[in-house]
Amino acid sequence: MPGPKDLDPSSSPRALLGAELRHVRERKGLSQEALGLKLFVSGTFIGQLESGTRRLRPDMAPMLDEVLGTNGFFQRNCQASNKSKHPEHFAEAVEAEAEATVIRQYTPMLIPGLLQTPAYARAVNRAYAPTAPEETIDEWVEGRMARTRLLDHPTKPLLWTVLDEAALRRVTGGRAVMAEALRHITGLARRNRVMMQVLPFSAGAHAAMQGPLKLMDFEDAPPLIYFEAVRTGHLEDDPATVVQLRLTFEYLTASALSPEKSLALIESLAQDYDHDEHP
Repeated sequence: MPGPKDLDPSSSPRALLGAELRHVRERKGLSQEALGLKLFVSGTFIGQLESGTRRLRPDMAPMLDEVLGTNGFFQRNCQASNKSKHPEHFAEAVEAEAEATVIRQYTPMLIPGLLQTPAYARAVNRAYAPTAPEETIDEWVEGRMARTRLLDHPTKPLLWTVLDEAALRRVTGGRAVMAEALRHITGLARRNRVMMQVLPFSAGAHAAMQGPLKLMDFEDAPPLIYFEAVRTGHLEDDPATVVQLRLTFEYLTASALSPEKSLALIESLAQDYDHDEHP
């Protein structure tokens, strides 16, 4: 029987790689859990590989070829499936984000990437890398703006964001940049494209004081959590952790202002920034 064909890198390599994995696994009579045991990962992880929400790690490709007898297929095609414009620690999260049906996110210190304007994204990236060449900053901003095009779709994904008041009051890029950024957010909210709540300073101590969180749900794969820190991050699919962090997000929404009051606060701050810039 001829072996599987190499993937065409131009035609959704991750999705095709996942489909081939499912095909070969089923042909071998293995469940996702059984294959996961052989690779020292969960059956959930195998399912996420097959659905294209997770990327195949280079160290796992040879193990897959050995277990499934695919004669180097996954090794040969792993590199094409993992190509990304984003840093390694963030690339897999961006790819999962693009497949998500629902994204719930809390950000304590900055406006999240999906809601940023080009000027705000430039200020953030310049702060991250003060000595980077301008061409590098341009490339990073372009990548971030490409992510925001997810919201061009009228309904998917559902984005529910809880913004800490600190993110709205930290002047990033200047007051004019902040005014534009906040008006962009309110525009999305008024078009019913995002669910937006603000966690005010008056809420005091809250359930996510230790940092940001992002939960992603998918149509045909288990949910994922993305944890991010300075220049690092990782995806987590442990069911107990997902349940715990989903409850944390619900606590945050209960402590936050209502969407209506949140919108009013953001619009008021945008006016303040604009007035200070043009007295």
